Amino acid sequence: MLEAMIHDKCGVFGIFGNKKAAELTYLGLYALQHRGQESSDIVTSHNGKINLHKGMGQVSEVFSNPRVMTRLVGDIAIGHTRYSTTGASSLINIQPFVITNRLQKLAIAHNGNLTNSIELHQRLDSKGSIFQTTSDTEIILHLTAVSIQKTRFERVCDALTKIRGAFSLLFLTENSIIAARDPYGFRPLVLGQFKNAYVIASETCAFDLIGAKYIREVEPGEVLEITRRGLKSTFPFKKTKHAFCIFEYIYFARPDSKIFGENVDKVRRRLGRLLAREHPTEADIVIGIPDSANTATLGYSEESGIRFEIGLIRNHYVGRTFIDPHQKIRDLDVKVKFNPVRGVLKDKRVIVVDDSIVRGTTSKKLVKIIRDAGAKEIHFRVSSPPIISPCFFGIDMPTKKELIGANMSVKEIEKFIEADSLGYLSLEGMLNMPSLPDTTFCAGCFSGKYPMKVPEINGSKLKLGSD
Repeated sequence: MLEAMIHDKCGVFGIFGNKKAAELTYLGLYALQHRGQESSDIVTSHNGKINLHKGMGQVSEVFSNPRVMTRLVGDIAIGHTRYSTTGASSLINIQPFVITNRLQKLAIAHNGNLTNSIELHQRLDSKGSIFQTTSDTEIILHLTAVSIQKTRFERVCDALTKIRGAFSLLFLTENSIIAARDPYGFRPLVLGQFKNAYVIASETCAFDLIGAKYIREVEPGEVLEITRRGLKSTFPFKKTKHAFCIFEYIYFARPDSKIFGENVDKVRRRLGRLLAREHPTEADIVIGIPDSANTATLGYSEESGIRFEIGLIRNHYVGRTFIDPHQKIRDLDVKVKFNPVRGVLKDKRVIVVDDSIVRGTTSKKLVKIIRDAGAKEIHFRVSSPPIISPCFFGIDMPTKKELIGANMSVKEIEKFIEADSLGYLSLEGMLNMPSLPDTTFCAGCFSGKYPMKVPEINGSKLKLGSD
C-alpha cells in the first residue's frame, strides 16, 4: 500500500476492427483504472473522421452520459487513463492528443516518461514549434511532424528514435493503430485478440474484462502497426538490455494481470516467501495492508507457517489515497481508508506485511491503529527494499530528501514508525526473484543505479512529464 507522494502512471488501451470499439475501450480503461484516476479520454476513427471525448475524473465519471458513446463511432479506438507525473493536472494535458499534419490526423496515448524531454522541447521551440500542453508526450507528435520520412509509419518510427526514457505508446490514424515500446521495456504493453479484432493494453486484466485472448507482449523496442492487412512489426532501436520496472510487480500492476512474461500474483507470492526467509519472527498471525500487499502476505504466511488473517478492512469507496493531491484529506487518509478488526488483533503478536515504505508517515499511522486495537507486538515486514532514489521513468516519486529510506537506517525507521521490529526484503532477494531466465529489471529507486543516463535535478522551471 504505497503512501501519499508516489503517484501511479497511466493506462492505455486500443482496439482495431470492432464496431463497438468505443464501448470496448471504455471497459478496457475501466479495468486499468488503478493506473490513473485523474482523467481519461477515448478517440475513435470512422470513415476518415476522428472523434474524441475527454474529461477530468475517473472513467465512469467522464463517460457517464450515454450520448457520449453514440458520438464515438468507428471500429478503431484508443483510450488513456491518466495520473500526471510532472506535466500539470489540467484539461489540456488529457490524452490521447490529436493533431493534423500533412492533411492527416494522428492521435497518441503514452504511458511512461521521457528523460530528454527538456532538451527536445527547447530544440523544437527554437525551430518554431508551438506547444499547447506541458506534457512530454506532445514532443513525440512534433518530432513526427518534422520528420522527412515518406510514410506516416516511417515518420513515427523516426520520431521514436529521437526520444529516450520509458514509453509504451499507442497511435491512432484514420485507418490504423501503431503500438510502440521503448527498447528497455520499462512499462508493460500487451497484444491480444477479441473475435476478429486486435487489442492492445497496458495489462492483460483489460483483456479479461472484455473476453479477449492474450497473444503476446509487444516486445521491448518493437513498433507494431495494425491495419486491415494485419500486423506489421519493426525494431528501429539499437538493441539493449531489458530493464523492466520492478515496481510493476511490487505494486502497480493488478495481481490478476500477466506482464513481463509472468503472472503478477505468482511474483508477489514469491516476494512474500523470500521475505519470510530473510526476516522470520515468532508471531500469532500475519496480516497484510490491503489490497496490494495481500498476495505477498499470503506468500509470507505459506513460507512461515504462521496463520494468515484479515486484520484491516479497507474502505473500497475511497480512491487510492496517494492519488489525492489535497493535504487536508491526506491527514485523515489512513483512518478513512482502513479500520482494524479488533477481534483478530487483540492480544496477538502480529506480523504486518506491506509492499513499501515511502515517507513512513502512513506506516506510522497504521502501526498506531493496530496497536490501539489491542495487538501485543507489531512486526513490520516490507516486500521490497528501502526506496532511496526518485524514479525518472513514469512514477512521480518524492525527492530524495522526502524518502525515509534515503535518510534513515532501518533501525531508525523502525523507531520512527514505532514497530517492535522492521524488516525489508533485500535488493539481492528481490532481483533474484524471477522464474524466467535472463529477466532484468530497473531497480533505480532501490539502488540509485539506473539503466540509462538520467536528468540532473536542477530545479529547472520547465517541467515536462507524461501522464
